[in-house]
Amino acid sequence: MGDYILPFPGTFPILAGQPVPTQLKGLWADVAAGRLTRAEFQEREENMIRGYCDVWADALRLPEEGDLARSLCMELGRLVGCDDLNEVKKRCQRAVLAMKEDWESTVRPDDEKTVEEYYDKSEHYAYELMWWHILDEDRSPLAYVSALHLALRNGCSSAMDFGAGVGAGSLLFARHGAAVSLVDISSTLLDFSRRRLAARGVPATFIDLKTEALPENAYDFITAMDVFEHIAEPEKTVETLAKSLRPGGILFGRFAAEADDERPSHIARDFGPMFEKLHQLGFTETWKDEWLWGHQAFRRADRS
Repeated sequence: MGDYILPFPGTFPILAGQPVPTQLKGLWADVAAGRLTRAEFQEREENMIRGYCDVWADALRLPEEGDLARSLCMELGRLVGCDDLNEVKKRCQRAVLAMKEDWESTVRPDDEKTVEEYYDKSEHYAYELMWWHILDEDRSPLAYVSALHLALRNGCSSAMDFGAGVGAGSLLFARHGAAVSLVDISSTLLDFSRRRLAARGVPATFIDLKTEALPENAYDFITAMDVFEHIAEPEKTVETLAKSLRPGGILFGRFAAEADDERPSHIARDFGPMFEKLHQLGFTETWKDEWLWGHQAFRRADRS
């Protein structure tokens, strides 16, 4: 990892044992059996999620910043060339609406070229994602910490983030010793992530899906976080990702989507063919978040 300093072993006790969603499901069984009160459960739940928040913030905060929100806004401002934090926040808060307007004015969902151009050129995604990662209104980005937790438990050392966005997942995995690859269809986001990781001294590989093929048998762990709802034919994508996993490797993601008027880019609805394809390819479900955010992990058959 060069000059990039990893956290001291044992810094985050929350990463010992089972992933938090699994622990919480077990604790709720104790509530049902009368061994734990609801108030005690809620306190433990909040403490566990706070532990995940600490892991997330440790990976994403700039070294000189203690506050995650301020740090991400400052970092975003530096990367886009704006030193007015209030202006950066305004752009972040308007990003979802701006993305919707761009989609509705430029994209024909049945035209792959217009969809690709939308993702490739959008300047709003970086603002939307960085603001989401503050965890102010939504803690679901912490599913990345669940993914890291599972990867560590399985001894995974090489990770690809498919649909890497602004590079947060790769910063998290690299912080805990993994070799990381960032994969995206957006040249704009890949450039953002490349500059972001370079500024922190984090080594990484960057793959632009428009011009490069994914390497085969290259990764122990692949994350695809909140990506598949943007893909018209998810079953074709999992077939490609399967080739990139080593035997026994794990694909982790959220393979579901709900209608969202604010995000018309969520075009996938039926994931049945994708799950069938995973089965045909020899994948088995090895973990599922049945308590917090609904992510799943599928293991590739342990054979060539």
